[in-house]
Amino acid sequence: MLIRFITLSFLFLSFAAPSFAQSDPKDLINALGKASFKEAEALLGQIAATGDPRVVPALEAFAEGELFVRKSDNQVFITKAAGSNLAAIDPLTGETVGEEPKGAFTKVRVNNNLRRAIRSALGGLTLLSPDRNVRLSAAQAVLQSPSAENLELVETALAKETDAEVKARMEQARAVSILASDRSIEEKRGAIEAVASIGGRPAKSILLSVSGTIDESLRPDLDAAVSKIEGELILWDTAESVWYGISLGSVLLLAAIGLAITFGVMGIINMAHGEMVMIGAYSTFVVQQVIRTSYPGLFDWSLAIALPVAFLMTAVIGLIIERGVIRFLYGRPLETLLATWGISLILQQTVRTIFGPTNQEVGNPSWMSGSFALGGMTITWNRLWIVLFSLTIFFALLALMKKSAFGLQMRAVTQNRRMASSMGIRTPWVDAFTFALGSGIAGIAGVALSQIDNVSPNLGQAYIIDSFMVVVFGGVGNLWGTLVGALSLGILNKFLEPSVGAVLGKILVLVLIILFIQKRPRGLFALKGRAVEA
Repeated sequence: MLIRFITLSFLFLSFAAPSFAQSDPKDLINALGKASFKEAEALLGQIAATGDPRVVPALEAFAEGELFVRKSDNQVFITKAAGSNLAAIDPLTGETVGEEPKGAFTKVRVNNNLRRAIRSALGGLTLLSPDRNVRLSAAQAVLQSPSAENLELVETALAKETDAEVKARMEQARAVSILASDRSIEEKRGAIEAVASIGGRPAKSILLSVSGTIDESLRPDLDAAVSKIEGELILWDTAESVWYGISLGSVLLLAAIGLAITFGVMGIINMAHGEMVMIGAYSTFVVQQVIRTSYPGLFDWSLAIALPVAFLMTAVIGLIIERGVIRFLYGRPLETLLATWGISLILQQTVRTIFGPTNQEVGNPSWMSGSFALGGMTITWNRLWIVLFSLTIFFALLALMKKSAFGLQMRAVTQNRRMASSMGIRTPWVDAFTFALGSGIAGIAGVALSQIDNVSPNLGQAYIIDSFMVVVFGGVGNLWGTLVGALSLGILNKFLEPSVGAVLGKILVLVLIILFIQKRPRGLFALKGRAVEA
């Protein structure tokens, strides 16, 4: 009987010892030193369950690979380099307890699974923080890495939470933690509905991750929730493709709108139009360089300053090209094409000589940086501002064409050049200033494109062919046709690219435009007028 009593006492103490040790976070952290990856993951859950905020630096150091075990006594410390030695820092108090040679320590191993567990543990430990943003981030961390060990802590924090947004995020974190726990069937059924209400790919991933271990009675609820999320994802994916198409279309509109004016009014096939876009982008680079070196506080205004600079620079270059070369080639489209192609090569080489062949850095102002979520989509601020900017330029140009005397003269020359000349309109100067206006708008387009594309001597070549396709498809010289054509081709490209690839998608778009032009040679919106119809 005595022997049996001693044996039972020994077994009790053996099993009880870990439980006693677990009451002290220091012992749990020390246990990490000799634990396997699987054992360390279990220990992390126990550390989080203590609710002791002092362990946060130790967990952060563990994730960064800065947690070491001392060989002499198996004590775990946070270490920092101290010359040729390592300074040993107590993981709970943060006090330096001494320095020892690097050979006296062994790093506590960590892998990606442990890092996810650490994030979950840190999330649980900071759920009760007095800082609202910390609590919100903690709830998000638990939501992304659900753990049954954090469930009680989440429920405790949820009962005390008063902020509506943080409370909603904590309820979602509680739902995903319930799915990872051994709670009742009814609680898990409610958790499935709560996770499904989150929506999006993260919610789908959470539900699929528990599909292999969930009770079979919950299978219909799980399948229905996954099907609902997949249906919503299809709708949001479609909306996202449309948005990307509008974004691409706005870029094409900016690049093509100046070409629509010069091509429509003068019938000039201007192959140097892309280089006007490129010069506008380099004007932005120069403006930002000056601001960085002399007026750094004005950087957020750099694009506003670059817009008139780019417009004037490219408009003057366009005026010189028209007066120096193009005015001698009216009525000879082939010679005009070859001449402007040569001019484009000269401009490219000039820029390459001045700025070099490599890409130049053009920064985004703070108001064009970052993104925001809209339902299941992520919209970047720079793309949104470019869409709004391109529409602003379009309507401003439309007002100029419809409401100003210069616009009236442009439309008169477009519809019947000889009649306009006989009415006293100086058609050569209309041609010159129209070409300058089209070039200036291309320069403004370059300012916008510098925010989303590489600024290099070849920037314009990426848009010249697409610009001609937009102009021909929409109707030569018609601004509304240019708008509809740019948005249509942008959306069509974004729907074709995922299935056939970017290159084949462009080829298919070109084939479709060729077939369309066979039926409507003047495009979607043909200009009216005797000279045009002749």
